[in-house]
Amino acid sequence: MTTAELLKGAAELFPDEVVTSANVRHLDLPFGAGRFALITLDNGFDHTKPTTFGPQSLANLNTAIDQVEKEAAAGEIVGIGVTGKPFIFAVGADLKGVELLKKHEDALAIGKGGHEVFKRLSGLAVPTFAYYNGAAMGGGVEVGLHCSYRTVSAALPAFSLPEVFLGLVPGWGGCTILPNLIGADKAVSVIIENSLNQNKQLKGGQVYDLGIADALFEGADFLEQSLLWTAAVLKGEIAVERPEIDRGEAWDQAVARGRFIADSKVHGAAPAAYRALDIIAAAKDGDLQKGYDAEDVALADLIMGGELRSGIYAFNLVQKRGKRPAGAPDKSLARPVTKVGVVGAGLMASQLALLFLRRLEVPVVLTDIDQERVDKGVGYVHAEIDKLLLKGRVNQDKANRLKALVSGVLDKAEGFSDADFIIEAVFEEIGVKQQVFAEVEAVAPAHAILATNTSSLSVSEMASKLKNPERVVGFHFFNPVAILPLLEIVRGEQTDDASLATAFAVAKKLKKTAVLTKDAPAFVVNRILTRFMGEIQNVIDEGTSVEVAEKAIEPLGLPMSPLVLLELVGPAIGLHVSETLNRAFPDRFTVSPNLAAVVKAGKRGFYVYDSGKPELDPEVAALLKQGDVVLTEEQVRARVLDAVAQEIGLMLDEGVVAEAQDIDLCLITGAGWPFHLGGITPYLDREGVSERVTGKRFLEPGVASVPA
Repeated sequence: MTTAELLKGAAELFPDEVVTSANVRHLDLPFGAGRFALITLDNGFDHTKPTTFGPQSLANLNTAIDQVEKEAAAGEIVGIGVTGKPFIFAVGADLKGVELLKKHEDALAIGKGGHEVFKRLSGLAVPTFAYYNGAAMGGGVEVGLHCSYRTVSAALPAFSLPEVFLGLVPGWGGCTILPNLIGADKAVSVIIENSLNQNKQLKGGQVYDLGIADALFEGADFLEQSLLWTAAVLKGEIAVERPEIDRGEAWDQAVARGRFIADSKVHGAAPAAYRALDIIAAAKDGDLQKGYDAEDVALADLIMGGELRSGIYAFNLVQKRGKRPAGAPDKSLARPVTKVGVVGAGLMASQLALLFLRRLEVPVVLTDIDQERVDKGVGYVHAEIDKLLLKGRVNQDKANRLKALVSGVLDKAEGFSDADFIIEAVFEEIGVKQQVFAEVEAVAPAHAILATNTSSLSVSEMASKLKNPERVVGFHFFNPVAILPLLEIVRGEQTDDASLATAFAVAKKLKKTAVLTKDAPAFVVNRILTRFMGEIQNVIDEGTSVEVAEKAIEPLGLPMSPLVLLELVGPAIGLHVSETLNRAFPDRFTVSPNLAAVVKAGKRGFYVYDSGKPELDPEVAALLKQGDVVLTEEQVRARVLDAVAQEIGLMLDEGVVAEAQDIDLCLITGAGWPFHLGGITPYLDREGVSERVTGKRFLEPGVASVPA
C-alpha cells in the first residue's frame, strides 16, 4: 500500500479534522546560493489557532513532498524548508480523531502514516531545513527532527514532546531520532522528565542549548535570518557540528534515570513512560527503522488503552470545559471591578492580594486587626513584586505602579467604601466570618460583591444575617494560589445572577479555571480528598501499618502520597475539614483520633526527612493507637476507591456540580491529579469500581474510553 493510499483510508476515521495545508513557494536564497522550496504549514485559521496533523493534513504534506522531490531530483532546487504560519509551527496529531478510533489496526495506520510522510524529508536528494518559528509540540517537533537542519526562534514560547503526559509516546520519530541527535540523557529529560513535570515547556533558547536546533535567531526577523543561515550552510560557509553521541554506559544510565523518574511520578501505574523508555533503550544501536516500527506498535497499543483516552479527556476538560464553565450566568450581567478589598493580611490573604493586583491591575487594599499585620501583608506583596522584577518578569515602571496600587488600612470604612469586590480570608470559623461580613456590608457600596475564600463552611449560612445576602459568593482558591489553577465558585441559596456573573468575570481575568458548585459542605475537592484521606486514616487507626496504607495508593500514580499531601495541607486544616464534614455526614466522615493527637502534639506531619526521604516520625509513631485489623495493599486500595466512588455518586445525586466532568476538572486543576487518570471518574469506570459501588458508570462509553 502506498503512503497516499494509507492516508486516504485513515482519513475516513477523522471526519471532523481541521485540515492543515502544506503550501509550496519558491524563492532565491541570498548570496546566489540557489533556488529554494519553502513548505508552509497552515490550517487557514487565525494565528491563535494551532496547526495539527490528521490523515488529510499528512496527505497534503505528502503531496507537497511529491512536488519538491521531483524538483530536487531534477536539480531545480538546492534545498527544502518547512515552517509554520505566524507564531505557530505545528502542535502535533489531531487528538479529536485519535479518540474516535475503535480498532488496533486503525491506530497502527495513523502511526505508520505519520512515519511514511515525515521520513521522506530525510530521504530527499537535497538538504532539508525546519524553521521552528512558533509553538511546536508532538508531531510538530517530530516533523522537524526528520530534517537535516533546524533553526529556532528566540521568541518561541512552547516546545515539547508532551505525549507521555497524555498517555502516548512520541510516535512519529521522537523516541528514536531525538536520543540519536542530542544523546539519551537529554532526550529522557525532554520526553520523560518534562512531560511528567506537568508538561513542562521549553523556550527557544533552551531548544538551541539542548542541541535540538542548530541555530537560534530573534523572532522579529526569524525567517529572514534562517534563510541567510541556510544559504551559508548550502554554500559551505557554515559547517554544522554536532557532538558525538555516547552509546555506551551513559545511554543505559540515562534510561535508568528515566525509569526512576517514571517510578517516582506514576509508580508503574501508567504505561506510556515505560514504553517510551523501552524505545529509547532500543534506539542505542542507531537503527532508525527498527525504532519507527516500535513506535508504531507502542502508539497503537496506547491509543487503544484507557490511559490515552483519559489523557485526551483530561486535556479537553482543561482546554475547553475549563474555559467555558458549566452553569455560569450570562457574562453581560457582570459588573466592572475597579477596586478590590481583602479582609485579612495573613499569608493566604496576601497571596490573594498579589494575584488580584497582578491580574486586574486595580487598587487593592488589605485590612486586619492591627497595624503590624497590615504592614506585614503589604510588605509581602511588595517583596513578591521585587522578586518578579529581579526575574525580569516585570520592568521597573510596572513594579513601581503595582506597588503604588496596594495599600493597607485598619479602618474598613476607609478601605472599602469604594471597593467593587471584597474577599475575606480570615479564620475558618462561621461566627468570625459572619461578623466580618456584617462589618463589611455596613461600609461597602450596595453593588459590591462579598466573596469568601472558605474551604468548607456554608456560604449561605455566612450570608444569612446580612441585609443583602444575594451578593455573597464563595470564591475558594487552592494553595499555592499562584500555581493551582482551580477556583471553586460557590452559589449560595440567595446569590443572584449578577453577583455570580461578576465572580466568573473576575475569575477569568485572574486566569483561573472556574467551576460552579452548589453550597454543600467542603464543595468538591476538599470533600473528595477528605473522604479519600479519611479512609486511609481509618485503616491506619484500625491496625494497618502506615507503610502499607501509603503504598496501597501508588498504583493510581498520584503526585504525592496521602500523608505527604496531609503534610502539605497541614494536619490542623485537615482535621478541621474532617470535623466539618463529620458534622454534616457522620455516617461517612470520621474524625481520626490519631490525627487529632498529631495536631494536639503540634506535629507538622507524619514524616521526618533526616535521611533525605520520608520516614515515619518516631514521635508520631509513639502517638499512634491502632487496633488489630490489618489489611493488605489490595484491600486498602479497594476500600479507598469504593469510598471515593460512593462520595462522587452522592455528590452528583445532590447536584453539587453539573456533571462528573466537573469533578474531574476540579481534581486535575485543584489537586494536581494526573491526566492519565482523567481526574478520577474514568479510572473508577475502567476498574469497574463505579458499577460495583453505584450500579452504573459515571461516564458514557466512549467518553474517556474506547467507543463501543
